[in-house]
Amino acid sequence: MQLIKGKQGKHDHRPHPGPFKGEITAEDEARFRRVVTTELSRAQERLITQPPHSYPRQQEVLAVHWHPEFVPLELAARRIEHLYPNRREELIIPTQHNQITCFGDYCGVEVDCFSQGFQRKVQLLLHFEKSRLEKTGVLQGALEHTFKYRSSQLFDFITTLTKPVAERLERAARKTGADEKIVNLVRDQAARLEILLDRHYDTLPRDNIKNKLLRNFLETLADRVERPTLSRAQCFLQAVKQEVKAEFPFTYFYRTSEIIEEARSIGAGIVIPHPEQFWPILLAEYDVDGYEIWNPQSREYTEFLLTVLFNKNRDQCRSQRRLLAFMGDDTHLGEKIIAPHAQNEKKAARELGFQPPWDDLNLRKQLIKADLERSTVIAEYRARLAG
Repeated sequence: MQLIKGKQGKHDHRPHPGPFKGEITAEDEARFRRVVTTELSRAQERLITQPPHSYPRQQEVLAVHWHPEFVPLELAARRIEHLYPNRREELIIPTQHNQITCFGDYCGVEVDCFSQGFQRKVQLLLHFEKSRLEKTGVLQGALEHTFKYRSSQLFDFITTLTKPVAERLERAARKTGADEKIVNLVRDQAARLEILLDRHYDTLPRDNIKNKLLRNFLETLADRVERPTLSRAQCFLQAVKQEVKAEFPFTYFYRTSEIIEEARSIGAGIVIPHPEQFWPILLAEYDVDGYEIWNPQSREYTEFLLTVLFNKNRDQCRSQRRLLAFMGDDTHLGEKIIAPHAQNEKKAARELGFQPPWDDLNLRKQLIKADLERSTVIAEYRARLAG
């Protein structure tokens, strides 16, 4: 069964600048090039290939939820060599948002989709052997639609500031205490970015068409605007983004069941990432291989999620495949090369393949009881992807 054709959203997927009284300067152009370039300096390459820590005692690496972003995969491979020089077993698959990426013998993607049963956006991690890539035509089409629609949120974000959606800006200003000076600074920079995006849209790396582009563009003022002022501006901008995201309609995404059906048709494995963000999915009985029981965003529910998996597996028929436990480090390699003052600290602290709960003594006791230790999950999931 083929996927339903992607529904066309009301959003146009590129900016349409409104009236702007200022002038786009050569400096603006230079600042824009700085935030959209995908070329890494030698210093940035070293930040990727020579991480500050190494884990020579870790012999098993299960990393099936991480984002290379614009960092070349050969540099990611060198990072892995430094991090885990004595690894013996591994399953390492990148999962860019709505974009298939291949690394070694495997390909992966994190897909945004919509679950009608509980009216929420959810995400799926899909993994498959590289040999199956030629069968992904329909899936690639669905991902292209999803990528463009997700990217349209950036333009809604910018338009909220340039052709102002007053209610959103007022709510964001009240939440952050932003005064007129801060609001005008952010609006001016959004207007400049809007024009630059329209001017260079057709040559932009697609990975850069995302919400954080506005944050990064604003941050290029660091040598001209005092840090306290810039920090308040970033705080206000973040509040505006949350207002936009809260009203972003998810019904133009493909249905979760459609993505699962297409994934299974090409022999892909399916994992539910960070289910603590959308609890009802635990009751949906989707055809998946497992759930993420830990993510840097949440350690609070790890034991509970493992208990859910244990109970589900105990109650399943013998003909059904059991659910596996995964841990997603959710690393974004692009955060590793941003100047420290501009980083998202929590994202920057994540590390590819580093998932401490596997070795937590209390959790490990439960994992052994459930027969879901890391080495077991690596072997069983790899076998399923080969099947």
